Amino acid sequence: MTSNSPDLTAFSHGDNVVVARGTYPGTPGVFERLTADPKWAEITERNGSIRHHPVEWLDRVREPLPGSVN
Repeated sequence: MTSNSPDLTAFSHGDNVVVARGTYPGTPGVFERLTADPKWAEITERNGSIRHHPVEWLDRVREPLPGSVN
């Protein structure tokens, strides 16, 4: 059986991520933590803003992003 739910263990603090789906596709950031609602995550975006995005919209970035906060 296939699940469409996000793998909530897929990300760890400090992982480079990109918003791959939804309202802001292509937005790079660094994963900070899950929010009180574990379907949502906080990411630090390039400009230093911490924003909330659905976990299911995020994808891991394998290489550091130019200008990332890491």
